[in-house]
Amino acid sequence: MARSPAQVVLSLIALLLLLPAAWSATFTMTNNCGHTVWPGLLSGAGTAPLSTTGFALAQGASATVDAPTGWSGRMWARTLCSEDATGKFTCGTGDCGSGTLQCNGGGAAPPASLAEFTLDGSGGMDFFDVSLVDGYNLPMLVTPQGASVAATASSAGGPKCVATGCLVDLNDACPADLKVASSASPAGASGAAGVGPTMACKSACEAFGSPQYCCSGAFGSPSTCRPSTYSQFFKSACPRAYSYAYDDSTSTFTCAAGTNYAITFCPTANTSGKFTDPQAAVPLTNNTMVYNGGEQLSSANGGERFSTNGGASLAAHASQLLLAVAVAVVML
Repeated sequence: MARSPAQVVLSLIALLLLLPAAWSATFTMTNNCGHTVWPGLLSGAGTAPLSTTGFALAQGASATVDAPTGWSGRMWARTLCSEDATGKFTCGTGDCGSGTLQCNGGGAAPPASLAEFTLDGSGGMDFFDVSLVDGYNLPMLVTPQGASVAATASSAGGPKCVATGCLVDLNDACPADLKVASSASPAGASGAAGVGPTMACKSACEAFGSPQYCCSGAFGSPSTCRPSTYSQFFKSACPRAYSYAYDDSTSTFTCAAGTNYAITFCPTANTSGKFTDPQAAVPLTNNTMVYNGGEQLSSANGGERFSTNGGASLAAHASQLLLAVAVAVVML
């Protein structure tokens, strides 16, 4: 029996309501540092690209980036960036090797503090962490936001939907073996360039390359790769951040899918390098957030607001809309 136009419209609305939301989360990045930072963004293998892979964020400024459902990847802050006479863009820390403002599929050169995410993952949950496994370049805080935070708090996984990161500046306190210093002055009478302040702190793996620090080879399992003196330096200062590869139990956090996240660079005024009032550790079950590295599929020019209106997720959503229309026509 033929349906009226009103019935067709109602059928379409009902089908569209069954479609998943196009966007899973909004990331709001804020720069509280006393200088410009240049966020870098890298999508995991097989996930839709974001609308930008790198941009400048002035002191006190904020910018937002939308991520599609199922997105995974990492974000970080590049520092001490500049462009040479040939137009090549490079950074003192966190450089992604692209030679441009956009990282275009390049990851952060260690050492760099990383925020890692898997959205709408196992059990319909977001998994996130702040990792110092690749070293540290500046303080970073990730804070869940939105109605889903309260909803998660009322569930069994509630205590895990909390802020995580590293609130203190570790560069001055960094062990001598791990320090990365800038070249702050030209060569003097001795012929040697002056050594500037510490701009980053390496991981022991990056500094020494030993399997026991890199959790590789015979040390490639949780039972054989244990915390080292160096990883405990990071953990004592930043209890909720990953300090080595198998530091899952106190460093992985989960929220209900649909949560938004605030990422703050240099979140507190207390950046003296002293371990005063670091965030308390939170007892967690062993939920592991796995990051699958991969190439960025595409990029777009950055701005104050970044939107993924042209990525793979939109194409998938368009296909779903066409399918809904086709089903509605069949129902006539």
